[in-house]
Amino acid sequence: MTTLLRLNGRNEIVGANLPVTRALPHRDRRHIGPFVFWDHMGPAELPPGAGVDVPPHPHIGLATVTYLFEGAIEHRDSLGTELTITPGDINLMTAGHGIAHSERSPASERDTARRIHGLQTWLALPVPVEDGQADFRHYPAASLPILEEGGAWINVLIGSAFGATSPVAVASPTLYAVVRLAAGSSLTLPADYAERGVYIVEGELALATERFAARELAALPEGEPIIATAHGDTLFALFGGAPLDAPRAMWWNFVSSRRELIDEAAQDWENGERFGQVPHETERLPLPKTRPPH
Repeated sequence: MTTLLRLNGRNEIVGANLPVTRALPHRDRRHIGPFVFWDHMGPAELPPGAGVDVPPHPHIGLATVTYLFEGAIEHRDSLGTELTITPGDINLMTAGHGIAHSERSPASERDTARRIHGLQTWLALPVPVEDGQADFRHYPAASLPILEEGGAWINVLIGSAFGATSPVAVASPTLYAVVRLAAGSSLTLPADYAERGVYIVEGELALATERFAARELAALPEGEPIIATAHGDTLFALFGGAPLDAPRAMWWNFVSSRRELIDEAAQDWENGERFGQVPHETERLPLPKTRPPH
Protein backbone atom coordinates (compact mmCIF):
# COMPACT_ATOMS: atom_id res chain seq x y z
CA MET A 1 0.00 0.00 0.00
CA THR A 2 1.35 3.44 -0.94
CA THR A 3 2.01 5.62 2.11
CA LEU A 4 2.10 9.40 1.81
CA LEU A 5 3.03 11.85 4.55
CA ARG A 6 0.49 14.67 4.98
CA LEU A 7 1.98 18.00 6.15
CA ASN A 8 -0.23 20.95 7.10
CA GLY A 9 1.47 24.34 7.04
CA ARG A 10 1.42 27.13 9.62
CA ASN A 11 -0.53 30.29 8.85
CA GLU A 12 1.35 33.55 9.31
CA ILE A 13 1.09 37.21 8.28
CA VAL A 14 3.82 39.21 6.54
CA GLY A 15 3.39 42.90 7.35
CA ALA A 16 -0.26 43.92 7.58
CA ASN A 17 -1.42 42.75 4.19
CA LEU A 18 -0.05 39.36 3.17
CA PRO A 19 -1.21 36.00 4.60
CA VAL A 20 1.36 33.21 4.26
CA THR A 21 1.18 29.44 4.68
CA ARG A 22 4.55 27.97 5.69
CA ALA A 23 4.68 24.29 4.74
CA LEU A 24 8.42 23.69 5.27
CA PRO A 25 10.20 23.24 7.57
CA HIS A 26 7.65 21.02 9.33
CA ARG A 27 7.98 19.11 12.58
CA ASP A 28 7.49 15.85 10.68
CA ARG A 29 9.67 16.70 7.68
CA ARG A 30 12.40 19.34 7.68
CA HIS A 31 13.13 19.25 3.96
CA ILE A 32 12.26 17.53 0.68
CA GLY A 33 15.28 17.23 -1.60
CA PRO A 34 17.12 20.57 -1.35
CA PHE A 35 13.90 22.45 -0.43
CA VAL A 36 14.27 23.51 3.21
CA PHE A 37 11.67 26.31 3.22
CA TRP A 38 8.29 26.64 1.49
CA ASP A 39 6.05 29.73 1.76
CA HIS A 40 2.73 30.15 -0.06
CA MET A 41 1.99 33.90 -0.23
CA GLY A 42 -1.61 35.02 -0.57
CA PRO A 43 -3.68 35.19 -2.60
CA ALA A 44 -4.32 38.62 -1.12
CA GLU A 45 -5.95 41.84 -2.23
CA LEU A 46 -3.67 44.80 -1.56
CA PRO A 47 -5.67 48.03 -1.13
CA PRO A 48 -4.71 51.24 -2.95
CA GLY A 49 -1.61 52.79 -1.44
CA ALA A 50 -0.53 49.56 0.22
CA GLY A 51 1.91 46.90 -0.88
CA VAL A 52 4.36 44.23 0.12
CA ASP A 53 7.30 45.80 1.94
CA VAL A 54 10.07 43.53 3.20
CA PRO A 55 13.12 45.71 4.03
CA PRO A 56 16.70 44.51 3.42
CA HIS A 57 17.54 41.29 5.24
CA PRO A 58 20.46 38.84 4.98
CA HIS A 59 20.85 35.24 3.78
CA ILE A 60 23.64 32.66 3.77
CA GLY A 61 23.95 29.06 2.58
CA LEU A 62 20.84 28.93 0.38
CA ALA A 63 19.29 29.92 -2.93
CA THR A 64 15.92 31.68 -2.88
CA VAL A 65 13.39 30.88 -5.60
CA THR A 66 10.49 33.29 -6.19
CA TYR A 67 7.55 32.44 -8.48
CA LEU A 68 4.36 34.49 -8.83
CA PHE A 69 0.89 33.57 -10.06
CA GLU A 70 -0.38 37.16 -9.73
CA GLY A 71 1.10 40.57 -8.97
CA ALA A 72 4.66 41.87 -9.05
CA ILE A 73 7.59 42.20 -6.63
CA GLU A 74 10.55 44.52 -7.01
CA HIS A 75 13.77 42.75 -6.02
CA ARG A 76 16.85 44.72 -4.96
CA ASP A 77 20.02 43.14 -3.59
CA SER A 78 23.50 44.02 -2.39
CA LEU A 79 25.02 42.84 -5.69
CA GLY A 80 23.35 45.89 -7.23
CA THR A 81 20.46 44.00 -8.84
CA GLU A 82 17.19 45.90 -9.32
CA LEU A 83 14.53 43.88 -11.13
CA THR A 84 10.78 43.31 -11.06
CA ILE A 85 9.49 39.74 -11.06
CA THR A 86 6.13 39.17 -12.75
CA PRO A 87 3.91 36.06 -13.07
CA GLY A 88 5.65 33.04 -14.56
CA ASP A 89 9.21 34.33 -14.04
CA ILE A 90 11.83 32.69 -11.82
CA ASN A 91 14.10 34.76 -9.59
CA LEU A 92 17.03 32.64 -8.36
CA MET A 93 19.21 34.37 -5.76
CA THR A 94 22.19 32.39 -4.50
CA ALA A 95 23.28 33.67 -1.11
CA GLY A 96 26.46 31.67 -0.57
CA HIS A 97 28.71 33.49 1.93
CA GLY A 98 26.23 36.33 2.19
CA ILE A 99 23.77 38.60 0.41
CA ALA A 100 21.11 41.10 1.49
CA HIS A 101 17.93 41.93 -0.43
CA SER A 102 14.60 43.68 -0.19
CA GLU A 103 11.21 42.71 -1.64
CA ARG A 104 8.62 45.39 -2.30
CA SER A 105 5.58 46.08 -4.44
CA PRO A 106 6.64 48.35 -7.33
CA ALA A 107 5.42 51.95 -7.22
CA SER A 108 3.36 51.25 -10.35
CA GLU A 109 1.42 48.54 -8.45
CA ARG A 110 0.36 50.77 -5.53
CA ASP A 111 -2.05 53.24 -7.12
CA THR A 112 -5.00 50.83 -7.31
CA ALA A 113 -6.09 47.64 -5.55
CA ARG A 114 -3.94 44.70 -6.75
CA ARG A 115 -3.70 40.99 -6.03
CA ILE A 116 -0.53 39.19 -5.00
CA HIS A 117 -0.12 35.40 -5.07
CA GLY A 118 3.00 33.27 -5.27
CA LEU A 119 5.47 30.77 -3.87
CA GLN A 120 8.78 31.53 -2.18
CA THR A 121 11.15 28.67 -1.46
CA TRP A 122 14.74 28.13 -0.30
CA LEU A 123 17.15 25.53 -1.65
CA ALA A 124 19.98 24.45 0.66
CA LEU A 125 23.26 24.75 -1.22
CA PRO A 126 25.56 21.70 -1.35
CA VAL A 127 28.23 21.79 1.37
CA PRO A 128 31.15 22.50 -1.03
CA VAL A 129 29.50 25.73 -2.27
CA GLU A 130 27.33 26.82 0.66
CA ASP A 131 29.92 29.45 1.68
CA GLY A 132 30.72 30.47 -1.90
CA GLN A 133 30.09 33.55 -3.98
CA ALA A 134 26.68 35.23 -4.08
CA ASP A 135 24.84 35.39 -7.40
CA PHE A 136 21.52 36.44 -8.91
CA ARG A 137 19.80 35.11 -12.04
CA HIS A 138 16.44 36.03 -13.53
CA TYR A 139 14.61 33.71 -15.93
CA PRO A 140 11.61 35.27 -17.73
CA ALA A 141 8.45 33.21 -18.09
CA ALA A 142 8.96 32.80 -21.85
CA SER A 143 12.24 30.92 -21.22
CA LEU A 144 10.62 28.16 -19.10
CA PRO A 145 9.09 25.14 -20.88
CA ILE A 146 5.33 24.62 -20.85
CA LEU A 147 3.68 21.33 -21.77
CA GLU A 148 0.03 20.51 -22.33
CA GLU A 149 -1.26 16.96 -22.38
CA GLY A 150 -4.81 15.82 -21.78
CA GLY A 151 -6.19 18.06 -19.06
CA ALA A 152 -2.76 19.03 -17.73
CA TRP A 153 -0.83 22.29 -18.17
CA ILE A 154 2.74 21.83 -16.88
CA ASN A 155 5.34 24.58 -16.36
CA VAL A 156 8.78 23.05 -15.68
CA LEU A 157 10.57 25.62 -13.53
CA ILE A 158 13.72 23.72 -12.43
CA GLY A 159 15.14 20.38 -13.50
CA SER A 160 13.65 17.86 -15.93
CA ALA A 161 10.13 16.42 -15.91
CA PHE A 162 7.58 15.07 -18.38
CA GLY A 163 10.15 15.19 -21.19
CA ALA A 164 11.11 18.87 -20.75
CA THR A 165 14.13 20.52 -19.13
CA SER A 166 14.29 23.98 -17.57
CA PRO A 167 17.21 26.34 -18.30
CA VAL A 168 17.41 27.35 -14.63
CA ALA A 169 20.87 26.40 -13.33
CA VAL A 170 21.00 25.13 -9.75
CA ALA A 171 23.74 23.58 -7.62
CA SER A 172 22.23 20.11 -7.05
CA PRO A 173 19.65 17.82 -8.73
CA THR A 174 16.36 19.64 -8.24
CA LEU A 175 12.77 19.25 -9.45
CA TYR A 176 10.22 22.07 -9.49
CA ALA A 177 7.13 22.21 -11.69
CA VAL A 178 3.76 23.96 -11.48
CA VAL A 179 0.77 22.00 -12.79
CA ARG A 180 -2.80 23.01 -13.58
CA LEU A 181 -4.99 19.92 -13.80
CA ALA A 182 -8.55 20.12 -15.10
CA ALA A 183 -11.38 18.56 -13.10
CA GLY A 184 -11.44 14.79 -13.54
CA SER A 185 -8.04 14.68 -15.28
CA SER A 186 -5.17 12.49 -14.13
CA LEU A 187 -1.39 12.79 -14.44
CA THR A 188 1.32 10.30 -13.49
CA LEU A 189 3.98 11.98 -11.37
CA PRO A 190 7.33 10.43 -12.33
CA ALA A 191 9.78 8.95 -9.81
CA ASP A 192 12.93 10.34 -11.45
CA TYR A 193 14.05 12.14 -8.27
CA ALA A 194 14.70 10.44 -4.94
CA GLU A 195 12.65 12.86 -2.83
CA ARG A 196 9.41 14.44 -4.05
CA GLY A 197 6.63 16.53 -2.61
CA VAL A 198 3.31 17.87 -3.89
CA TYR A 199 1.93 21.15 -2.56
CA ILE A 200 -1.72 21.94 -3.36
CA VAL A 201 -2.10 25.64 -4.17
CA GLU A 202 -5.78 25.57 -5.14
CA GLY A 203 -8.37 22.83 -5.49
CA GLU A 204 -8.30 19.22 -4.34
CA LEU A 205 -6.06 16.42 -5.53
CA ALA A 206 -6.18 12.65 -5.11
CA LEU A 207 -2.71 11.11 -4.83
CA ALA A 208 -2.89 7.32 -5.02
CA THR A 209 -5.82 6.61 -2.65
CA GLU A 210 -5.65 9.78 -0.51
CA ARG A 211 -7.21 13.20 -1.07
CA PHE A 212 -5.32 16.40 -0.32
CA ALA A 213 -6.85 19.87 -0.04
CA ALA A 214 -5.48 23.32 -0.77
CA ARG A 215 -2.49 24.33 1.43
CA GLU A 216 -1.61 20.72 2.23
CA LEU A 217 1.73 19.15 1.31
CA ALA A 218 2.21 15.47 0.53
CA ALA A 219 5.62 13.83 0.79
CA LEU A 220 5.69 11.04 -1.82
CA PRO A 221 7.33 7.62 -1.39
CA GLU A 222 10.70 7.12 -3.05
CA GLY A 223 10.94 5.28 -6.35
CA GLU A 224 7.20 5.00 -7.00
CA PRO A 225 5.26 6.85 -9.73
CA ILE A 226 2.08 8.35 -8.28
CA ILE A 227 -1.15 9.04 -10.14
CA ALA A 228 -2.62 12.48 -9.37
CA THR A 229 -6.34 13.05 -10.11
CA ALA A 230 -8.01 16.46 -9.84
CA HIS A 231 -11.34 16.79 -8.00
CA GLY A 232 -12.28 20.12 -9.51
CA ASP A 233 -9.78 22.35 -11.31
CA THR A 234 -6.56 22.11 -9.30
CA LEU A 235 -3.27 23.98 -9.17
CA PHE A 236 -0.29 22.29 -7.52
CA ALA A 237 3.50 22.22 -7.40
CA LEU A 238 5.61 19.08 -7.81
CA PHE A 239 9.06 19.52 -6.30
CA GLY A 240 12.04 17.74 -4.75
CA GLY A 241 15.42 16.42 -5.81
CA ALA A 242 18.43 14.62 -4.43
CA PRO A 243 18.68 14.18 -0.64
CA LEU A 244 20.75 16.76 1.22
CA ASP A 245 24.45 15.91 1.44
CA ALA A 246 24.52 16.75 5.19
CA PRO A 247 22.10 17.87 7.93
CA ARG A 248 21.27 21.57 7.93
CA ALA A 249 20.82 24.07 10.71
CA MET A 250 18.35 26.89 10.11
CA TRP A 251 17.87 30.08 12.06
CA TRP A 252 16.08 33.21 10.87
CA ASN A 253 17.23 33.74 7.25
CA PHE A 254 20.36 31.61 7.54
CA VAL A 255 20.95 28.00 6.45
CA SER A 256 24.20 26.10 6.96
CA SER A 257 25.71 22.68 7.61
CA ARG A 258 27.77 24.39 10.34
CA ARG A 259 26.17 26.29 13.19
CA GLU A 260 29.24 28.46 13.64
CA LEU A 261 28.62 29.98 10.19
CA ILE A 262 25.14 31.00 11.34
CA ASP A 263 26.59 32.56 14.50
CA GLU A 264 29.13 34.49 12.44
CA ALA A 265 26.49 35.69 9.97
CA ALA A 266 24.21 36.88 12.81
CA GLN A 267 27.06 38.83 14.39
CA ASP A 268 28.08 40.36 11.05
CA TRP A 269 24.52 41.51 10.31
CA GLU A 270 24.22 43.04 13.77
CA ASN A 271 27.55 44.85 13.26
CA GLY A 272 26.68 46.06 9.76
CA GLU A 273 29.42 43.97 8.19
CA ARG A 274 29.76 41.52 5.27
CA PHE A 275 26.35 41.86 3.58
CA GLY A 276 26.77 45.17 1.77
CA GLN A 277 24.26 47.86 0.89
CA VAL A 278 21.02 47.34 -1.05
CA PRO A 279 20.53 50.17 -3.59
CA HIS A 280 17.99 52.88 -2.69
CA GLU A 281 17.30 51.33 0.72
CA THR A 282 17.83 52.90 4.13
CA GLU A 283 15.88 50.40 6.27
CA ARG A 284 17.07 46.99 7.42
CA LEU A 285 15.39 44.18 9.38
CA PRO A 286 16.91 43.89 12.84
CA LEU A 287 18.35 40.64 14.10
CA PRO A 288 15.74 38.67 16.11
CA LYS A 289 16.08 38.90 19.86
CA THR A 290 16.27 35.12 20.18
CA ARG A 291 19.78 33.84 19.47
CA PRO A 292 20.74 30.91 17.22
CA PRO A 293 20.20 27.53 18.93
CA HIS A 294 23.19 25.42 19.97
